[in-house]
Amino acid sequence: MATYRSDAWTALGDPTRKAIFELLADRPRPVGELAGELPVSRPAVSQHLKVLKEAGLVTERRNGTQRLYAANPQALGELRAAIEAMWHEALGGIAAAIDEEPEG
Repeated sequence: MATYRSDAWTALGDPTRKAIFELLADRPRPVGELAGELPVSRPAVSQHLKVLKEAGLVTERRNGTQRLYAANPQALGELRAAIEAMWHEALGGIAAAIDEEPEG
């Protein structure tokens, strides 16, 4: 699971891939539509989608002759769980630091 999270975070670290992922979280879209909403070429969108798919963040399905891409709901849940775990760890660290402070 740690490898998956690392790949997902790395994939989303690129602003264009993050924008693509956000568009796909709204609804499934074909490459051409994504390219029309971004300042990058269609081949560049395809390359970014490949990275997002390899990270498990995006799924692909055929709709006739078209390929539709969508955000992977399971990946969203895993990212949320990772963020919540980091949040709880940070809060625990803050609580421990407060407990260690001398009163005075």
